[in-house]
Amino acid sequence: MDSKRTFGGIGPEYSGPDDSGICLLPVPYDGTSTWGKGSDRGFQAFLEASENMELYDIETDSEVYKRGIYIAPEILERRSPEILYDTVYQRTKELLASGKFLTFLGGEHSVSIGIIDAFREKYRDLTVLQLDAHTDLREAYLGSPYNHACAMHRASKTTNLIQVGIRSMDASEKPFVDPGKCFLARDMALSASWMARSMALMTGHVYISLDLDVLDPSIFPATGTPEPGGMGWYDLLTYLKQVFSGKTVVGFDLVEFAPVPWLRAPDFLVAKLYYKMLSYKFADRHETG
Repeated sequence: MDSKRTFGGIGPEYSGPDDSGICLLPVPYDGTSTWGKGSDRGFQAFLEASENMELYDIETDSEVYKRGIYIAPEILERRSPEILYDTVYQRTKELLASGKFLTFLGGEHSVSIGIIDAFREKYRDLTVLQLDAHTDLREAYLGSPYNHACAMHRASKTTNLIQVGIRSMDASEKPFVDPGKCFLARDMALSASWMARSMALMTGHVYISLDLDVLDPSIFPATGTPEPGGMGWYDLLTYLKQVFSGKTVVGFDLVEFAPVPWLRAPDFLVAKLYYKMLSYKFADRHETG
């Protein structure tokens, strides 16, 4: 197997489709983004950065790659947001039947709509934890309900949606916001009590949809709409560790990574964050040498 097609350059014994416990499905779609383009290039930058990352995680004392990380063939659909939705939905349903722990890399946030629909059919008590600068609750945008600005509208009606890190929205989205489950970045900055309060609202099964613009652009400028006032690296990790340890996380996606050609640090951050999330998921099942 070509090392460019494996996470971290891991060998075939840890990256094959049959024996791997983890599956990564890339969806490098950038068809509805409206300002900063480039999220369709995020997957390759992510892979290249991962090859330069240490695969031993100090915090969890583990090497989670030994559980096996299989990269499924990318979804390269480009014809329309509607066809992209159908393709992602069907592929996710197929992968859910495999029993692997499913992860996804965008692409823009619209790719999450089909993923979440497939997960909610399997987990009737599903909580969707959205980490994001934007609410993404428009009913439709630019003529389509499958636009990136609508990424969480359906989830707000069909799942237990909890929104964290929010600091931007359109007035048309206000009727769809549940104030008790929407944690604004400005309030989060004043007290860490939001972590426990948000955890108390979650059901047992949690799917995490992490738009990378939840991070402050001072550490992560490589996204289409870099809103000021976002989370820091350790704030995000502290929270994710609590979620993974306290709930059953059934899958996650990372979206809206638009690489900056002359800036490598964001590429590395995405690879590191992906691996950290896997390390937290399997932290109680150490895979050390």
